[in-house]
Amino acid sequence: MTKLKIIGSKEWCVFKKLGIPAIQARVDSGAKTSSIHATNIEVFSKEDVDWVRFEVDPIQDNPNIIIKCEAKLVRRKMVKSSMGASEERFMIRTLLTLGKNTFSIKLTLASRDTMNYRMLLGREALNGRYLVNSAEDCLFGELSQEAILKKYAEAPKK
Repeated sequence: MTKLKIIGSKEWCVFKKLGIPAIQARVDSGAKTSSIHATNIEVFSKEDVDWVRFEVDPIQDNPNIIIKCEAKLVRRKMVKSSMGASEERFMIRTLLTLGKNTFSIKLTLASRDTMNYRMLLGREALNGRYLVNSAEDCLFGELSQEAILKKYAEAPKK
């Protein structure tokens, strides 16, 4: 069996294809699918294929950074929240970079305004790759507020 890497209860993630150089995720092995905070979600057609256009404000408590994203729509999915309410969400597939590893994950688009983290990293992304040490945070490196702002200042603009 391949040796699994240890991941903390929160980690910094990168979505290069979406133009997101840093977003902190709460690692949640109880959640099946990963989710990212998205607003202004709009479905559109590109060469007869459904795509979604959406905005991500990736840094909690900093509404000044808005990333406009587009991705192919994988499907619409009914998701039950931790409070028991069901809602339809759009699902995309994109590349996630976590530490030195890059891999494809499914990601639902949802309003996470009332949550403490702009992203939830679920068990589908973790399976076969990571074990969670819930007593640790940011095992792949912490980012200061200054480092985060620098990453966004240097990120290509769409």
